[in-house]
Amino acid sequence: MKVLHESGLAPYHTFGIDVSAKYIIEASSVEDFLAIWRDETYQEVPKLVVGQGSNLLFCEDYQGVIVLNRIKGIDVVDNAEYVDLHVGGGEDWHGLVSWAVDNGFNGLENLALIPGCVGSSPIQNIGAYGVEIKDVCHYVDVLNVQTGESKRLMADECNFGYRDSIFKRELKDDHIITAVGFRLTKAWSPQISYGPLAKFSLDTVTAKEIFDEVCAVRREKLPDPKVTGNAGSFFKNPIISLAERTRLLADYPSMPNYPVDGEHCKLAAGWLIDQCGLKGHQIGGAKVHPQQALVLTNAGDATANDVLHLAQYVVDTVKAKFGVSLEHEVRFIAHNAETNLTEMLQ
Repeated sequence: MKVLHESGLAPYHTFGIDVSAKYIIEASSVEDFLAIWRDETYQEVPKLVVGQGSNLLFCEDYQGVIVLNRIKGIDVVDNAEYVDLHVGGGEDWHGLVSWAVDNGFNGLENLALIPGCVGSSPIQNIGAYGVEIKDVCHYVDVLNVQTGESKRLMADECNFGYRDSIFKRELKDDHIITAVGFRLTKAWSPQISYGPLAKFSLDTVTAKEIFDEVCAVRREKLPDPKVTGNAGSFFKNPIISLAERTRLLADYPSMPNYPVDGEHCKLAAGWLIDQCGLKGHQIGGAKVHPQQALVLTNAGDATANDVLHLAQYVVDTVKAKFGVSLEHEVRFIAHNAETNLTEMLQ
């Protein structure tokens, strides 16, 4: 492990908010993680594992240890029906997707340019353009830092849901994702039903064409966190009943909606925010992105408080217009534990 001599967290989360931590340590192996948790120096303070900090909002200075997951490595097992990838939790997600496409391993291309590390991907069950992690995940390797036991959870044990998993709930506090296994079928079926991908033909499209299109769209619509601080999609797409959909369509017939099951559908949170005229709305240094209403940005020297108040304003405005409650997808971190918007603004 490597103990860093700095305390500022701005370089370690994509929002770039000027907050600090008591300690910042890099962990490059399971043994490093165990050493940190067993070190008397750190035993009595909170600890948070961070990949690239791409889905975090630090609401306050963190009074504990930020542990940077830097476990690397990609192992490939090729057989007749599948390609199995075993990937270290500290690998860059987009780097993995790009590498897979270049090597002819199809199935991850829809998930291009999502910021973050591989170890973070199952936590949120990240998804885009009709594909989610649960569709390609074979297993997740975890370390119980309390017992020192390593365990492999198969995909059906991860309780994947929409932007949800067992790692956000039952295993949140004492389990660390050290590696993820992906099973990519050689009987590849391209997923092109969403948005700009619908222009392609199922018979001729290649994974590289899907990858390039996803990258182009994301670069056009989404701010580069290296230039403008942000954490990607700030809010989840809300799930509502079919009865609620009928009510809303009566007033908003062009409202995008997508079936989830026989009783619910998913709305586009970005569309709801846009219809409220909130693109470009700013509070302090926090701003709703002018091209993509789903993204809140650090437009310049934003404080966490600026982002919190802007998020609440968006939630309140959408609720008043549509009667739909938005939930934040971004994880909020207080001084010693994960929190939420309501608790932070009490």
